[in-house]
Amino acid sequence: MKIAITSYGEDMKSKTDKSFGRAKWFVLVDSEKGAFEAHSNKQNVHAAQGAGIQAAQNVVNLGAEVLLTGNVGPNAFRVLSAAGVNIFIVPGDNTVEETLNKWKEGNLREISEATIEGHWV
Repeated sequence: MKIAITSYGEDMKSKTDKSFGRAKWFVLVDSEKGAFEAHSNKQNVHAAQGAGIQAAQNVVNLGAEVLLTGNVGPNAFRVLSAAGVNIFIVPGDNTVEETLNKWKEGNLREISEATIEGHWV
């Protein structure tokens, strides 16, 4: 299973980014192989609009089945949900590795709707 985790950096020791659309990195973990790879989201970090939709499409294109992040807006949520990506919210200040372990232990809350309003509401 591929799990995308929003991150401030490129490795498992980096802090989890609470933002989704403007997260600096997506760390993609392959739970079956135990491997990970980092994917930059720099094209959306300073986007005037549409960052969430573009980031969601990128996560879908990476083949992620699960997303672990701090917040997701309505447009990104629609794209991710339509693609069958399960979204879990990461509370507190965690590393990517800690976040992944919390998810594996069943300690993260799965969401069924956006957690923040869109910027253009």
